[in-house]
Amino acid sequence: QVQLVESGGGLVQPGGSLRLSCAASGFTLDYYAIGWFRQAPGKEREGVSCISSSDGSTYYADSVKGRFTISRDNYKNTVYLQMNSLKPEDTAVYYCARYRRPLPPGNMWRYWAQYNYWGQGTQVTVSS
Repeated sequence: QVQLVESGGGLVQPGGSLRLSCAASGFTLDYYAIGWFRQAPGKEREGVSCISSSDGSTYYADSVKGRFTISRDNYKNTVYLQMNSLKPEDTAVYYCARYRRPLPPGNMWRYWAQYNYWGQGTQVTVSS
């Protein structure tokens, strides 16, 4: 069955870096866009980034543009989120998710309801 497993979270000081991994199984990764979302306590789930399947197009929330980089390795069935210059406001549980359809997400990438499979999440805490 379809599974997504995140890893790489942890505690980091402001200005530091982390790389999150999303290991996929049970489907052909290069057919689907994969998104990263985050949710902080008391806040709504927020779209952070997405990478398309067809042409590798990438999408970023304004709050992380220039600091985060999403990439995929279809041979390893893994999507990565490199997070640099981390800020306390980046603290959240980070989830990866598979886009609902084997199509480019376009502007729909940021809407969590467009994704139908989710990982269990990994905690990222940015604090001194």
